[in-house]
Amino acid sequence: MATLNILVTGGCGYIGTHVVKALLAAGHHPIIIDNLSGGHSHLLPGGEFFKCDIQDRWSLDQIFITHRIDAVMHFAGFIEVAESARNPIKYYRNNVAATASLFDAMVAYGIRRCIFSSSAAVYGEPLSPRIDEGHPLRPTSPYGETKRCVENMLSACDQAHGLKSICLRYFNAAGADESATIGERHNPESHLIPLILQAAGGERDHIRIFGTDYPTQDGTCVRDYVHVNDLASAHLLSLEHLIRGGDSDIFNVGNSQGYSVRQVIETAATVTGRPIKVIEDARRPGDPAVLVADANKIRTRLGWTPQYEDLTRIIRTAWNWHQISESAKPLAAYA
Repeated sequence: MATLNILVTGGCGYIGTHVVKALLAAGHHPIIIDNLSGGHSHLLPGGEFFKCDIQDRWSLDQIFITHRIDAVMHFAGFIEVAESARNPIKYYRNNVAATASLFDAMVAYGIRRCIFSSSAAVYGEPLSPRIDEGHPLRPTSPYGETKRCVENMLSACDQAHGLKSICLRYFNAAGADESATIGERHNPESHLIPLILQAAGGERDHIRIFGTDYPTQDGTCVRDYVHVNDLASAHLLSLEHLIRGGDSDIFNVGNSQGYSVRQVIETAATVTGRPIKVIEDARRPGDPAVLVADANKIRTRLGWTPQYEDLTRIIRTAWNWHQISESAKPLAAYA
């Protein structure tokens, strides 16, 4: 494939940086925009970076005028389920209204390919042990609702403007690049594996389990963890599909294997060789009991083959990154 100019929104975030690295390795030219509300520009492995918000139409105009954009990979968005329940307007403003502004600019400049960072949160409580793309969409959080809204917006933009898209419904992104030069860093951190590793590393006293009375084998939530580099490969395959003239589509991206919160904690304790203190707490609103992917569609249609299917390996890459990134942090970061 020839070198492509790919606009990566939210490209300084966790998944964005890994996708930027994959784009560079494939010979493409990523143009990254991020308002740095949650991203880290110093972690970018390359590409061309602009600090701006996707709602800033003037800045978007300048980028679209000066660069021939072949496709957009859209990661910019807030991601915390619990926060979305407390502050839904914040999520609709950023995840939906701001995205509408981006799509408006894309249509105006004739950009007709988009890969959207969606989520398994669009499904809500599952009706089957594994969730395929035909499962009813019944989000249980405003976060999940915003992802469903954007998927609907893309479908409408395809009908009205020929804007072709791939919506990738991530299950639980986890791990870090094998180089340990990029990885997961949120402030505040809300994802399970990095929180567990902070407890293992002594940066926090304990890890909380939210809910021990779910209808699962040990009473804790079950999730499907997919390595961030496998997510990145799904984005490149989606890009190839759209560049070849493929139609819009939706794909789950997961390992099709579920692990409970307790299993993840136990695996992390084994990987790190450290004791991990656990405190049990009440359920959080909007958390389904089980979310496990049926990812056969992306495997068969796009040829996606995950390279990190083992939870131990996923956590080991995260631990390698955690040890390097935490040792480089100033002590004030924990104040």
